[in-house]
Amino acid sequence: MNHDAYVNAYLSEILAVSRNVAVVGASTSDHRPSHWICGFLLGKGYHVFPVNPRHAGETLLGQKVYATLADIPEPIDLVDVFRRSQHLDAVVDQVLALKPRPIAIWGQLGVRNDAAAAKAESAGIKVVMDRSLVSEYPLVYELTHHPQASGDHSAHAA
Repeated sequence: MNHDAYVNAYLSEILAVSRNVAVVGASTSDHRPSHWICGFLLGKGYHVFPVNPRHAGETLLGQKVYATLADIPEPIDLVDVFRRSQHLDAVVDQVLALKPRPIAIWGQLGVRNDAAAAKAESAGIKVVMDRSLVSEYPLVYELTHHPQASGDHSAHAA
């Protein structure tokens, strides 16, 4: 898949069908974007599982922090990654070891590793890289309120 651009329907489907989201690299500091995304997702009704080995056992916005993806006691639909690009390959390896496997891996802004993405995609896992999940969330509204809307609507001309 070309990760330079995404069709809106691809992004909205991932966000619309995911309910359990693991946030890898979640920070307990409310100054960090990974902390904010946990709050945003909780506010939108997602079940959030923060993952950070340095904070395992602590809580983040009322949610228990896990050391690894394997420690999460429920199936995960989406793995949202707040780690440097060179760590994405290790995250993909953790994802591939999960049973059942998540639907998708989402690398936040600045997180891109094409080799890791190819490995995940060859196992049937969708991948988004270098995209802000919060910025793409309005696509879920479009999908749920205008179900006939599909395809690429990235250009909203007046």
